[in-house]
Amino acid sequence: MIISDSPEATAAAGAEDARRAAVGDVVALTGDLGAGKTQFVKGFVRELGSSAEVTSPTFTLVHEYGGGRIPVYHFDFYRLDAAEAVVQLGFDEYVDGDGVCIVEWADRFPQLFPETTRWISLRSLSATERVIEQQEVRS
Repeated sequence: MIISDSPEATAAAGAEDARRAAVGDVVALTGDLGAGKTQFVKGFVRELGSSAEVTSPTFTLVHEYGGGRIPVYHFDFYRLDAAEAVVQLGFDEYVDGDGVCIVEWADRFPQLFPETTRWISLRSLSATERVIEQQEVRS
């Protein structure tokens, strides 16, 4: 468990997680609005060597970040109403592809994730503090 006291510290936690990233990894992020999921992804993407500007893909549903050690496929399931929409995005092909998938609002469709998924929960304690912890693997 990590206690983050700033957006920069949340990004640093994402960077720490990215240091062990490998092709085929899937990272599932959970947490309420404003919990720091996108900040975590910013650090994750930066640590893998991409200079791309990271923004939440809430309306586009997926952003692809290249130029680093491993491509990163950043999903946001917040606006999706059905698992079929995720399937239509080609989620399985991304998961089986050449990069790392990191998904905000992953708990909306947990049944779509491989057993090896790393589940990370972000929770607000106050206006500035966040708890970041890896959860038990879900099945």
